[in-house]
Amino acid sequence: MRVLITGGAGFIGSHLAEALLRDGHQVAVIDDLSTGSIDNIAHLKARPEPGFSYVIDTVTNEPLLAELIDASDVVYHLAAAVGVRLIVEEPVRTLETNVHGTEVVLKHANKKKKLVVVASTSEVYGKSTAVPFREDGDLMLGPTMKHRWAYACSKAIDEFLALAYWKERKLPVIVARFFNTVGPRQTGRYGMVLPNFVRQALAGQPITVYGDGSQTRCFGYVGDVVWALVRLVQERRAIGEVFNVGNDREVTIRALAERVKALTDSASAIVTVPYEAAYEAGFEDMHRRVPDLAKIKALIGYEPTVGLDRIIEEVVAYQRAAFTSG
Repeated sequence: MRVLITGGAGFIGSHLAEALLRDGHQVAVIDDLSTGSIDNIAHLKARPEPGFSYVIDTVTNEPLLAELIDASDVVYHLAAAVGVRLIVEEPVRTLETNVHGTEVVLKHANKKKKLVVVASTSEVYGKSTAVPFREDGDLMLGPTMKHRWAYACSKAIDEFLALAYWKERKLPVIVARFFNTVGPRQTGRYGMVLPNFVRQALAGQPITVYGDGSQTRCFGYVGDVVWALVRLVQERRAIGEVFNVGNDREVTIRALAERVKALTDSASAIVTVPYEAAYEAGFEDMHRRVPDLAKIKALIGYEPTVGLDRIIEEVVAYQRAAFTSG
């Protein structure tokens, strides 16, 4: 296949590009490097065989994007504003990037009915307490006065728009809702919890847990998520559907901090920081975020294969190597 990955220099996008190239596909990447990094694809640029190309630009450059989509068979739309801190501090950028970027991708993919995989997020479930979250479950977002929910809202609009293109115009689309994807190359720059914990532990700094640490998350290994993304486009029954993608093993954030401390053999103290001090007054969080994986398991046989300790060890090894090389 000829594959276009928007946001392909990002954490998930670079791993996806790597996997597709390994399988013999041609891969083109577009990324404006606002949250991605050229370092993530440096090893792909150096590949001796043909098949990889990249351009540093935004998906809102419509003439360029139209040309890239025309030359592709499949589009993985991963470009987005991500990270809780970025969402709270720059809500305009979050909404414009996510909604308009997706609108442009779908519009141009529709001209020749190119298959589009739209990356979404567990955030769309909002404050729902119907755990584990099913793809057909109700979404429950907070008030518009709290910018924390802007990201969830923008990604829900992305999903509505993608599914509308499928229903009305027969554009083949697949929606993947990621649940805390983690692994090497992920940055803590915009509030991603695991790389932040690892960085703090390695530096001997306090490991900062926001809230009281009782909130739970499920951490999916990036390699498992990429496997699902590659496999979903091979299954015609996935078109027009929404899938949870991640791991369904639950851990409290306090317990995550303790595992990071133990696996890094760190002397760092674990300290709690009120949400108001970390983000903004009145910040609201989701207490539990657990996916129901029955749908994707039934369709493509998806099973998480990598446990939390191994994920932490890989993130630790990556950050240590980056620190040494830097």
